[in-house]
Amino acid sequence: MEETIAKYKEDFDLFPDADSKLEYIFDLGKKHKTLLPEEKNDDTYVHGCSSDAWLVGECKDGKLILRGEGTSEMAKGMLTLLLDIFSNRTTDEILNFNPEKLHDLGIIELLSPVRQQSLQAFLKKVYEYAQECKEKA
Repeated sequence: MEETIAKYKEDFDLFPDADSKLEYIFDLGKKHKTLLPEEKNDDTYVHGCSSDAWLVGECKDGKLILRGEGTSEMAKGMLTLLLDIFSNRTTDEILNFNPEKLHDLGIIELLSPVRQQSLQAFLKKVYEYAQECKEKA
């Protein structure tokens, strides 16, 4: 996970200002995949996110596979970035990860307080899925 963060940090460090970094997040959203309509329900809804977003977590071979969908350009970009960091990891990797390390990216402070709350809501859902997978194992 830290290697993925380091890779994104290198990318973000190439941009001279906040607007360029935010544009990069929007560009990441262009890789965004959508969920099936039946996957978007109250169980997968990310409550506390500033725009509508859903997160599906599946336990597979000791790893948590995450897929998500957001409705705003910012949500799509942030989901793409965060899914790259958190998906396809063991539950221990996720549960032992310190989310403060996301500050290393240099973008958290660019997010409005509402978007920072959205990030916290996403992380809460990821950790809930990871805990469920660990308990099933």
